[in-house]
Amino acid sequence: MKTTIALLSLGFAATTAAFGQTGNPVVTSAREIFDSQSKYMMAAAAEMPEAKYGFRPTPEQWTFGKTVAHVVGGNNHVCAMLADVASPKVTVTEASTKDELGAALKESFDFCGKALDGLKDAQMGDPITFFGGTKKPKARALTELVADLSDHYSQMASYLRLNGLLPPSAKPKK
Repeated sequence: MKTTIALLSLGFAATTAAFGQTGNPVVTSAREIFDSQSKYMMAAAAEMPEAKYGFRPTPEQWTFGKTVAHVVGGNNHVCAMLADVASPKVTVTEASTKDELGAALKESFDFCGKALDGLKDAQMGDPITFFGGTKKPKARALTELVADLSDHYSQMASYLRLNGLLPPSAKPKK
């Protein structure tokens, strides 16, 4: 019986290692999405000419600059929830320059990266105060982060295409 348990344990360990699983598959998976989306968003912000940061496809839609400023604020707020720290103050608006928005976007991604570095799957059930003062599990903030980044990268990519520019995710791999 001990031999069977030992062999099963070895088989499980080998399978886990073969598939590259970690002790935090949820956070690790979210981090992969975060890393991809943050890279694309930084490249999209750099790709859009400063003169087009005021571009909006229709009067009802946000400008490109407002989208970047919104992502900065969203990143800071949601990642503060994940790290159990105060949210960094957002000093940019849609009227800020491309350089100011780009720097703030990078800072927000760096802040989120540190928050994700300290996050464990075991914390996903921990309660947080979410938007509107509602109580939610930390998992809700993590899913909000990656969903929001995916949503707004898609928006930025569309704005780039409407201005005759190729989004970073559509460019050939080097």
